[in-house]
Amino acid sequence: MVFTVPATSANLGPGFDTLGLAINLKNRVIIKKSKFLSISLKGEGENNYRLKTNNRFISIFYEIYKSLTDRRDNFRFEFYNNIPLSRGMGSSSAMIVSAIGSAYEMAGIKVSKERILNEALIYENHPDNISPAVYGGFTVSIVENNKVFVKKRELPSYLKAIMVIPNRAMSTNLSRKALPKFYKMQDIVFNISHSSFLTAAFFAGDWDSLRIASKDKIHQKYRMNNMKELFEVQKIALSNGALMSTLSGSGSSFFNLSYEDDAKKIRDSLKKAFPSFRVEIFDLDNEGFEIKKL
Repeated sequence: MVFTVPATSANLGPGFDTLGLAINLKNRVIIKKSKFLSISLKGEGENNYRLKTNNRFISIFYEIYKSLTDRRDNFRFEFYNNIPLSRGMGSSSAMIVSAIGSAYEMAGIKVSKERILNEALIYENHPDNISPAVYGGFTVSIVENNKVFVKKRELPSYLKAIMVIPNRAMSTNLSRKALPKFYKMQDIVFNISHSSFLTAAFFAGDWDSLRIASKDKIHQKYRMNNMKELFEVQKIALSNGALMSTLSGSGSSFFNLSYEDDAKKIRDSLKKAFPSFRVEIFDLDNEGFEIKKL
């Protein structure tokens, strides 16, 4: 069986731990029955020996698989990783979602996306990345009594993501430690209002309102201080027609949304300014996690 899951961009400015969307850059894993356990890895992380010897996908897969079958059968796992590691594009959430979904499939048990999402919450304690990884599209999620409630909006093909992927990582843990312990009331109200307006704009298809709706006062500037070039990334993207320009997750990647006609100009401007960074145009993804036969 072949299992695919998309990259994601979370927070989208003011929607801290709540908003996210899926990008058509996918990790793929092929799983086959085997006489013994074997792992191959190509793409992102292929030279990292630790990913083969201490693979979290394998740990989660077998934890779920054994709970469903009371067996530990052997499989061959072939990983084809396209999502950059530790760059704020949901590589961890993609791994968790695909490990859970594939464990159910290899156990011969049909499972809903809702079940995959809620089991993923055990391993990823906020839903901003796991929701679009499961469902695709733009998602807004809340957690109530350890259950994820999510609303999805499919995204049109004329919108494109221009991702700026720096040549160095930004630790999620260190990125969270950079945040203040206390916030001013006006900053909290600012983010609640902007996150609400951003959600409404996405669902209404009011793309031209995203520029003002995507402003944030509670996390981006603190995290971007760890890589000050990101302030210039945002400035260049917006000045060249981006509908919105936000830190992707906790960074270091930057997410820019634009109309298709503006995407190349934005990409080229960013490439010229940051020749050592990877800058690419991607379609958005509306499918999320998928299972296909070989």
